[in-house]
Amino acid sequence: MTTTAADPACFTTLPRDSNQALGIGRFAIDFMTGAIGNPDPSVLERTLLFHIDATLCGASAIALGTNAPLVLRKEALEYPRPDGVCFLGSTTPVAPEKAILADSNAVREWDSNGTNFGFNPDLGHTAGEFGHNDFYAVPLAAAQLAGRDGAFALRGMVLLDEIRGRLAEVFSLKTYKIDHVLHGAIASAATYGAMLGATAEQIESAIGMVVAHFVPFRAIRAGKQLSDSKGASAAISTEAAIVSMQRSMRGFLGPRDIFRNPEAVFRLFEPTTGDCPFDLVLAHSGRDFAVMGMHFKLGLYEHQSAGALQGLVDLLAKHPEIASSADAIKSIKIVAYEPAFGIIGDPAKRDPRTRQSADHSMVFIVSRKLRKAIEAAAAGELPTDNDAIWKRLILEPHDYDAAAIDDSTTRALMAKIEFAHGGEEYDRRYPDGIPTSIEMTLADGRTIDSGLVMYPSGHARNTTADLEGILANKFEVLGRLAMDDPKPLIERLHGLPTLDATGLRSIQHFAIADRGRFE
Repeated sequence: MTTTAADPACFTTLPRDSNQALGIGRFAIDFMTGAIGNPDPSVLERTLLFHIDATLCGASAIALGTNAPLVLRKEALEYPRPDGVCFLGSTTPVAPEKAILADSNAVREWDSNGTNFGFNPDLGHTAGEFGHNDFYAVPLAAAQLAGRDGAFALRGMVLLDEIRGRLAEVFSLKTYKIDHVLHGAIASAATYGAMLGATAEQIESAIGMVVAHFVPFRAIRAGKQLSDSKGASAAISTEAAIVSMQRSMRGFLGPRDIFRNPEAVFRLFEPTTGDCPFDLVLAHSGRDFAVMGMHFKLGLYEHQSAGALQGLVDLLAKHPEIASSADAIKSIKIVAYEPAFGIIGDPAKRDPRTRQSADHSMVFIVSRKLRKAIEAAAAGELPTDNDAIWKRLILEPHDYDAAAIDDSTTRALMAKIEFAHGGEEYDRRYPDGIPTSIEMTLADGRTIDSGLVMYPSGHARNTTADLEGILANKFEVLGRLAMDDPKPLIERLHGLPTLDATGLRSIQHFAIADRGRFE
């Protein structure tokens, strides 16, 4: 392992001609033992916010009885273990891989937690792979099993986000139709092992098993109407990663040096003469951690639509008359980049019939937010400033239920939308930003234009929105779906770094309301 020339005090580089799986193991152990690593307080605070966000996404999905979380929670209860860990809203300890499976799925179910875009131009690492903060159950479980405190768990969360975030910068899995959760599974194995005393060689072995045995393809995200597999992808891959790490710690030997293996995914798809296709740079100190480049969703929507939503918010702030009625708008043209155009502009997504498809449909997402603006205007409650509009028009789970999907006004607005690819002018600006524009032709003949949106509210490079204020509103909205008064839980989650080992073991011991099945 070597340090980067840019800042030798803060980074470790695993060169492409080295055994990077072993290097990740050594780095993870050194970081978790404190041999290296002094993250800036802003890194810990941002990671903490992502964890709170994920937890409330998960709790609300459970409360509304979404299918996959219920199935996987029942499965977890079939594996009781007195020395195990508890999943969200339960006091029954179960096998850790099953608790992790249940929680990782629950927090991902709404597709509303954080997102990374794999973009680090300072290092020239711009592979642009997606990824999400689905994996915090791993360090939480590991810290509990190790008898450690909340600060140790939070440090593990930073480590996991760092490994998966940096892998996303250097290797685009989606290019080869592989699901992005593979990066998270690799990071999960390394983090879990390092937190529970595994050797670097055992971590290398577990990573080898993950890459050799459990490569998930994007078949789970293809099709006209998406299934439970889309939301559970991270959970299922992470369960496999934890089982691989457990096997390795018991003595099972997995493939070594997997990043340079010519028949593993990395060299298979990007052939070399022997090296891995990339150098891997990992931060251990300072402020420049991968998590600082990750983006918050300010409600329920596919992250590729954030630029369009910001364009709509900007137009509503300047031209509130567009929310007077659906008839006030003659047509809407949205222009965006690839892969947004291909993923959420897929013609099959123009007529979504399931929640998983609706929240990946640009025309539905924008139309639903505009529908909510029309409702707010009719009640005299449409704000005129950015932060207040995001709060008032937050897209929540019921905006994707059966009634919302079939709503006649929403459908009428969808029919008015043209979604176009912006070509090279837009494509070259991604993933630095989320380049999108909206042009509306109004019934009175006027045309209004949002202009190019690059850094919408919630984006890591946005400097104008009151992020913490908008997130506090999101936490409250999702929290009230899970319980009558979410404030005590939100306060408990904010206090994660101060919890002792006893407090950490009970952090998920809270009652989740049963609001019935989501339909």
